[in-house]
Amino acid sequence: MADVIDIAQERADLILAAQIQAARAPAARISAMLCIDCDRPIPEERRAALPGVEQCIDCKELAELNVKHYRGNL
Repeated sequence: MADVIDIAQERADLILAAQIQAARAPAARISAMLCIDCDRPIPEERRAALPGVEQCIDCKELAELNVKHYRGNL
């Protein structure tokens, strides 16, 4: 008869397997051709490296700096 620890371990194993499977799933999102903020073309290399990308590198960097600024992480 399985005890509580065995049941908990089996559940943890199932959760871990599901998380690994989700991480391995290919990204099905399509990258944008133009930046959603400035309408400039997004380079092919960036679109290939980051499936689902919607911003050019300049706009993304600016957005990340704004998030840091508002969180007080300067």
